[in-house]
Amino acid sequence: MQRLQGTTDLVYNQIMKRYRIGEIARLSGLTLRTIRYYGELGLLSESRTGGGQRYYTDQDLVYLKRIIELKSLGFTLDEIARIIRLREDDQSGNKRRTELLTQYRSKLSQDMEKMGVLQSHIDELKWHIDQLESAEDGFTECPGAACAGCEHKSRCIFFSSDSRRS
Repeated sequence: MQRLQGTTDLVYNQIMKRYRIGEIARLSGLTLRTIRYYGELGLLSESRTGGGQRYYTDQDLVYLKRIIELKSLGFTLDEIARIIRLREDDQSGNKRRTELLTQYRSKLSQDMEKMGVLQSHIDELKWHIDQLESAEDGFTECPGAACAGCEHKSRCIFFSSDSRRS
């Protein structure tokens, strides 16, 4: 890019587009209030024109999209802020990369645990559906006299050792 009159501002403006808050909101899919809030939290830097109007750059749009992505992956705003603040003393990006890897692995582990619990719940619901679909006339006896001979008593909460003592 050729510099005009030796000023870096002219080169910068030709390379990096400036967006008003309404434009950046439209491009990111966020509300004006959310963008202002992210600025207050330090998640997004804002610049002002000589007249005091806020403006944002392509880099700010990238950060907004990264924030949206991280939120969709379950990151809190505090976690996102911690990662963004690392840029202040992380020219190579290695600290941010390491922190992201740590956080991604933690989120994956948490989600896999949740998935296991959810799978158990799904299996239990399927089992109950199967039992109800296969029930014949004796369903009205459950729980009841037929419990002692039921093939599913080891799994049944009505036939647990605690309930037999009551």
